[in-house]
This record gives sequence, C-alpha cells and structure tokens, in this order.
Amino acid sequence: MKNRYQDLIEQTFDFPQNGFEVKDNELFFHSIPLMDIVEHYGTPLKITYLPKIGENIQQAMRWFNVAMAKVDYKGNYTYCYCTKSNHFSFVIEEVLSSNAHLETSSAYDFYIIESLQEKGILDKDRMIVCNGFKRELYLEKIKEQIDKGSNVIPVLDNKHELDFYAKNIDKKMNLGIRIASEEEPSFEFYTSRLGIRYKDVKDFYLKKIKDLKHIEVKMLHFFINTGIKDSAYYWSELYKVMNVYADLKAVCPTLDTLNIGGGLPFRNSLGFDFDYEYMIEEIISQIKEFCTNRNIPEPNIVTEFGSYTVAESGMNIYKILDEKQQNDTERWYMIDNSFITTLPDTWAINQRYILLALNHWDNPFMRVNVGGLTCDSLDYYNAEAHVNQVFLPKLEETDKEPLYIGFFNTGAYQEALSGYGGIKHCLIPSPKHIVIDVDENGDYHTKLFAKEQSHKSMLKILGY
Repeated sequence: MKNRYQDLIEQTFDFPQNGFEVKDNELFFHSIPLMDIVEHYGTPLKITYLPKIGENIQQAMRWFNVAMAKVDYKGNYTYCYCTKSNHFSFVIEEVLSSNAHLETSSAYDFYIIESLQEKGILDKDRMIVCNGFKRELYLEKIKEQIDKGSNVIPVLDNKHELDFYAKNIDKKMNLGIRIASEEEPSFEFYTSRLGIRYKDVKDFYLKKIKDLKHIEVKMLHFFINTGIKDSAYYWSELYKVMNVYADLKAVCPTLDTLNIGGGLPFRNSLGFDFDYEYMIEEIISQIKEFCTNRNIPEPNIVTEFGSYTVAESGMNIYKILDEKQQNDTERWYMIDNSFITTLPDTWAINQRYILLALNHWDNPFMRVNVGGLTCDSLDYYNAEAHVNQVFLPKLEETDKEPLYIGFFNTGAYQEALSGYGGIKHCLIPSPKHIVIDVDENGDYHTKLFAKEQSHKSMLKILGY
C-alpha cells in the first residue's frame, strides 16, 4: 500500500510540475534545494525568487501579442505592474528590467518613482498610470511628473478631480477616465465606489473636458473585482465598457486606449488549470469583433497585473515546532510564526496557497490542522483549495530533523497587509527575508534583505 506523502502528491496531481520536484525526499523549487536554504538561514523565512517575475511578465506579453497577431489586431499592448501588490525595490526593479510599465495608487508611490528616476532605472517614456481617489499630495506629485515631461496618465476616479488638472496644469497632458463597473450579482452592493457611472462618461466629457485645450482623453479604464475569468458576468461587463468606449470615441477622437485593468489569477493549487492563452485570445477577439461591427479602430490595450506578476515569486517557510492531539479527530502542527501576521489573506479572505512539505516526503501522510503562534483562535490553516483537509508527512520518533513546510506563491500583498516591520499581533516578529536571483550560468545566489525583526525596533515603535 502506497501511503507515503510523496505517493499522495503524485497520485493527486500531475507532479512534478512547474518548478516543483522532489530529490532524495526533499523539495526543490526551480532546481533550488530549499532545505539548504533553511539550514543556512533558519526559519521562519520569507523568500522572493526574482526570476519568476520577469518570466510571468514576458509570458503575458507573448500571449497578448500572439492573440493580436491571430486576428490582425491593429492596436498595441502595454503591460503595467500594480505597485501596490509589492513595493520592494528589488521587485519593482525586476519589473522594469522586463520592460513593463507602472500603475500607482497613492502619492507615496511617487517617492519610489523619483528614487528610480534618480538612479536612471525609470525613464520618462515609461508609462505611469495613476489610479485611486487622489488627495492633494497625490495630485501635486502627478503635476510634478507632468511638468518634468514624464509619461503620466492620471485616471479620473471622480468628477471633481478634473478641477485640479484644469486649474493647475498648463502643459499638454493625457487623461484617463475610470468607469464604475457593476459588481457581481452576489456582491454586497451593485456598483463599484471607484470611477464614474457608465451613463455619465460621455456627457461629462462633452460638458467639462472637451473644451480644455491642454487635456486630451486617451484612455478608458475598466476593472472588476472578480478579475478576468470566463463567466457571463465578465463578458457582459466587457461588452458594456466597449459600448461606452465606442460612444465616447465618436465625440472624442483622441481616445485610443482601453485599459482592461487586472485580474489574471495566480496559481494557488497544484491542480490549478486556468487557461490563460484561451482567455486572452477571447478578450482580444471579442474587442476586435466589436470594433469591426461598430466601424471604429481597435484600441490600444493596457493591463494592470499585480498578483499575477509577483505572487509566484514569493514563498513562506516554517518549521513545525510541535504536534498536538487536541481530541480524537483533531491533530495540530504548530508553526514557528503566525498566519495572521505573515499570511494575512489566509485569515482575512480565506485565500489558499500551495502548501507542501520541504522534507520527509518518504514518511506516511496524515490529516492535520496547522496552527500559528498567536493566542487568536483564527490563527490557523486547515484547508487546501483542492480538498477540505490538509495532509502533511507524519512525524516519526526516528526522524532526525524537524518537519519544514512551505507556502508558495505568496508574493503579492502579504507584507503590505501585515504591516512589514511594524507591530504584529502578540508581538510576533516579522521573519527573515531573503532574495534569490539566478545568474547567466543558471547558478542561484541568495541575499539577506532583512533580519528577523528585533525587540528594539518594536519597542521604539511603541514609544518605550
């Protein structure tokens, strides 16, 4: 009878796959022996694997360009990265090295942009799409970049935002308009709080924007919370926005770009089967067909991919500190950190990630709940996306080393949501953070970006 952990994974999934393989009962990630990393740095550990960022960007660019070529699409494609997904310098520098552009959401993004410009990493031709509700500092930073000649496109989130550009900017500038999309029927409200209503866009342009000589509307922006997926809801919303685009194009000849936002999913299970190529080809085909029927030029396409860009570059590694049998059916593995503080999406929105053991793949498997260190009853992880329970190797008395586990594709939002380097629940410290890159010869190199958070930094924040 095959009851090893490795047997379970291989029989449940198509494994090895997509950078995961097992050698000598230990997990390798893109040929990197993770147990060697653990032995060198210890746990808990946050890892960023930089090559995956560029790989995903280039893959999406190929999908869109191939899709456009197949239907003889006349517009071009621009890949933007949502900085809010992960603001670390090494991440954004990797994004820019892959010829991607940027999307911002707050004034403080522009201090990052200024730093990158000073280093010569970000040139003025790179597109910067500015989303979000804009307070005074954000608007001032947009103005500064426009005055410098940077390729900045602020996207109107509300009608009053236009007043600032009309009164305070003299140079010629490009503008976008965000549509307030309708939410999925199961959502708690009907229309997004972001953007301008469908029926108001054309009239607002004619009454308030058309006569402003220094402002050209170039972009119509569209985004839905559920992201890009093959559903009646998605196609319905895309069709609505195309109608708005066509109506606005009839009175606004400068309009030439459709921003379809973000929402390409990232792999959260070994059983993940989203057909990226089909979905992208269908989007481009639908837009092409619509434009042909309405006799208008195909718009340039802009996307804003955040999670897709960086999620698969991140992983969190923990050591199992103890095994606790709390009743006849519930067995707990306790990790050396907290889910609430290091993977807040598992607690806040029930986000699931790929969970795999790093070692002991030849041990029998068993069903477990995984618990964090805090005193919060919700600090646990007990379900994978493919089943209702978590299975991990059983700890044997003869095992000479503890069990280590990894959560994979955690590179988007988790540090920002948990407050990187700040005060955590139960004063659990932020873990060590290392960055892995690969050189031209295919050899990997690690760099310690941050040590485990110290008690001194916590006390300073708290005023002691």
